[in-house]
Amino acid sequence: MQNDQVEIIGEITEVEIIAVGHSIRDLDRLQKKHGRGRWRKLKGIASVRLPDNTIHIAEIHWYEAHGTGKRDIKVKRILGK
Repeated sequence: MQNDQVEIIGEITEVEIIAVGHSIRDLDRLQKKHGRGRWRKLKGIASVRLPDNTIHIAEIHWYEAHGTGKRDIKVKRILGK
């Protein structure tokens, strides 16, 4: 699920870095779409509102670089309500 389909509610917790720089598979796509930078792929736990208006606790993944903020947020799995 992409960011335009999901709303993050509240704070993201248990944030971990998954990959940095050239170890990111989508680095070329990220740089073409959002510009160059020191890209990192991260994961965390957050409450999300899905398109059907249900609220769940989910593991989310996203990319960020200094000065660009969170990009390409995806719900990887639903953990509970």
